[in-house]
Amino acid sequence: MPAHGLSGALVEFLVFGLKQGWACLFGGAMLFLIIATKYAPPEALGIARYDFLFLAALAIQVAMLAFKLEKPSEAAVILIFHVVGTAMEIFKTSAGSWIYPEDCFFRIAGVPLFSGFMYASVGSYIARISRIFDMRYTSYPPLWTTLLLAAAIYINFFAHHFVLDLRYALFAATALLYLRTVVHYRVFRFRHRMPLLVGFLLVALFIWFAENIGTWSRAWIYPGQADAWTPVSIQKLGAWYLLMIISFVLVTLVHRPQPLDRSAEENGSR
Repeated sequence: MPAHGLSGALVEFLVFGLKQGWACLFGGAMLFLIIATKYAPPEALGIARYDFLFLAALAIQVAMLAFKLEKPSEAAVILIFHVVGTAMEIFKTSAGSWIYPEDCFFRIAGVPLFSGFMYASVGSYIARISRIFDMRYTSYPPLWTTLLLAAAIYINFFAHHFVLDLRYALFAATALLYLRTVVHYRVFRFRHRMPLLVGFLLVALFIWFAENIGTWSRAWIYPGQADAWTPVSIQKLGAWYLLMIISFVLVTLVHRPQPLDRSAEENGSR
């Protein structure tokens, strides 16, 4: 029988942390390289920092496929998110939302290609965590409604520069759509549960922390950070919340949300 009490909770907590770290493999590696290239610029090796990050990210992605840490179907969805993320980067940088201060060879319309891998790392995390934690759902909304929501969120990232910003309406739509949805995930001995909306917020919060590290390293910067680094506005948390939902919905095209096995819940839930 599973061990309860403090020791059981400690084991669950430690395994949870280890599994989270393993799920963050791609994103963690990218963040490490971003920090490392701040202190040890690869220009001394004759390659621009952004080009080094692009080639390194490409190598990591190939290695994850070669060692079967990602499935080809997952990589395909992550590639789609990479493409839609790069398209948004091109538009946003042209609008002056943020800039990439360094020069490079591998770029499109002034946007370094490594930037798309920052979006891909979010997709990789969500795909891997779905498998690693054997995520199951109750009261999950119809897939077509989530696809419509993701499309509306993506369009608004562009359209709000020209028409009314609908992000608050999208927040409300997200809340209504996923209000009753609960994600059930297995850590080690027990299956735990959490409202999916809370899970979205926690992931977005950690992405916001990572963005602060990225801008601190000057891998990219916002206009107000040109002279000296300042923390990224907490308002960006909302943008990452919505963007993360796009990634989550794309991953559900590969990992279709599975219902909870009630008998398994009764035998090992917390």
